[in-house]
Amino acid sequence: MTGQKALWTPSEDFKAKQPLTLFMQWCSESLGRSFADYDDFHRWSIDDRAAFWSAVWDYCGVLGDKGDVALSDGDEMLKARFFPEARLNFAENLLAHAGEGDALIFRGENKVADRWSWSRLTATVSRLQQALSAMGIGEGDRVAAMMPNMPETVALMLAVTSLGAIWSSCSPDFGDQGVLDRFGQIEPKLFVACDGYWYNGKRQDVSDKIVAVAAKLDVPVLVVPYAGDTAALIERLPDGRSFEQFITDFSVKDIEYRRLPFSHPIYILFSSGTTGVPKCIVHSAGGTLLQHLKEHRFHCGLEAGERLFYFTTCGWMMWNWLVSGLACGATLCLYDGSPFYPDGNVLFDYAATEKFVIFGTSAKYIDAVRKGGLVPKTSHDLSSLRLMTSTGSPLSPEGFSFVYEGIKDDIQLASISGGTDIVSCFVLGNPLKPVWRGEIQGPGLGLAVEVWDDDGKPIRGEKGELICAKAFPSMPVMFWNDPDGAKYRAAYFERFDNTWCHGDFAEWTEHDGIVIHGRSDATLNPGGVRIGTAEIYNQVEKLDEVVEAICIGQDWDDDVRVILFVRLAPGLSLTEELDKKIKTQIRTGASPRHVPAKIIQVDDIPRTKSGKIVELAVREVVHGRPVKNQEALANPEALALFADLQQLRS
Repeated sequence: MTGQKALWTPSEDFKAKQPLTLFMQWCSESLGRSFADYDDFHRWSIDDRAAFWSAVWDYCGVLGDKGDVALSDGDEMLKARFFPEARLNFAENLLAHAGEGDALIFRGENKVADRWSWSRLTATVSRLQQALSAMGIGEGDRVAAMMPNMPETVALMLAVTSLGAIWSSCSPDFGDQGVLDRFGQIEPKLFVACDGYWYNGKRQDVSDKIVAVAAKLDVPVLVVPYAGDTAALIERLPDGRSFEQFITDFSVKDIEYRRLPFSHPIYILFSSGTTGVPKCIVHSAGGTLLQHLKEHRFHCGLEAGERLFYFTTCGWMMWNWLVSGLACGATLCLYDGSPFYPDGNVLFDYAATEKFVIFGTSAKYIDAVRKGGLVPKTSHDLSSLRLMTSTGSPLSPEGFSFVYEGIKDDIQLASISGGTDIVSCFVLGNPLKPVWRGEIQGPGLGLAVEVWDDDGKPIRGEKGELICAKAFPSMPVMFWNDPDGAKYRAAYFERFDNTWCHGDFAEWTEHDGIVIHGRSDATLNPGGVRIGTAEIYNQVEKLDEVVEAICIGQDWDDDVRVILFVRLAPGLSLTEELDKKIKTQIRTGASPRHVPAKIIQVDDIPRTKSGKIVELAVREVVHGRPVKNQEALANPEALALFADLQQLRS
């Protein structure tokens, strides 16, 4: 690390104009105290969370009644309550802007293009709200949607939350059992689905799946036209209606926003569910809104009118993160379909045409662009692009370098990490600090993020558990169907007393940045030495021969041995020479302890719908144990490739 040069350093002029800088100045003036620098400001945001989060509310102009108390029982993670007297409505804050400017821009591969103004979005939400209310949907009712990332989905979510009802979504590529494993638990009052969708240039029919799911849920179905035959599908549903039929009797009028408590639920998100039925994680209106405003405005520098893009489906929490950009007055750029159809330039074409300011994607996507030989820096006008964010899995050092070498020289690259559990980030970008290769820039404001050893002591320069030592607003309200909170406590609070343990294996750097080495439950432990899987992937991904890899620990001779599975470039096979090359790369780039006992070639690697590889599921299959919920996978057939492999017997 020592002696390396930062990949990007913000200029003094850039820093002076940042919303974060202006917010720090505002806090200094309004509170009558000075902050030496960002680090000093971050310490204050943790030490006086009540004042900090109250300042976020005021500075961002949250619509609602704040009340006199910003935080009660703040020292108890499970008892803490932010703004216990407050009343607000999530949708009201996202629809605070008006006019004919762009609110939503949509691309469905190269098949569909649309553009919604703020006026059109508000008018559609008004009619939807009336229709939902007329069918009896109100506070606490659930609406479940199996939808593409399209404008109608955003409008429906806003209409649902305007009434105080709860929104839950997944993408239409889920199998019927995967949909039922999620929505069956929350008993929705309405099921929303598209009539089909586009992927890789082909029309994907979902009519049989919708009929099967609707029969089990036994609720009315709202069908949104997109890529299928809406009328034919509705004929097969006992209680189905089209989007236009649903709102036809209602004219546009002022939206009636129901202001409810800060902790009132708005979202139910789901864990990946690769080791059992997905957990139903309930998130609050106030906590989600404040956390997202903080991340968008201050960590991302998002301003009204700027164009925000994230490549995501409606089954990933980054969709929920993306839509909150409306609260800043940003224009959301939505995309649904394959990011490589008709070729790998499609998202950069979109970015250049619509002048993205923020381009969000996954680490896997960046690596695929790099290995595909694309150089957007020379092929596209990306002059508007200020920030690129990456999440889903740790971004390799090579991925960091490629963004600057192949995408844009002068750009802030923010690797971010958090998750469905908090519908936001623990560690993310900071526009006032440099970007260092392979490092996340730092912790979020208001979050007491630390790395602890097994004894619960803070450590630096060593790998340990990522924790949050103090309560924060976007902690889940609860898990659904967990009346005594036992599942919730077990998920985050069993490891350390009164401390959120996130389940990431992490390490502080000399620059006060952070590196995520993988999930703690996937950490390898050969000979009692803990190794993060990301440390191995970072080395393997340097090799052009390897398209993708997954690493697990196999129980062997009363110990654990490391097994690396690789998917190779087309036409290649794992020769002795390539096996040696991979091991040498890992040995020299990481350490001899990281070298796998075996490397095995496979044709595919299983991943979730959001693109995350599933190390735990592969580990279960290798050990002959069943994987309970394969419906959570985008390619469940790939798991069979890991069962009963001859190479694992010796």
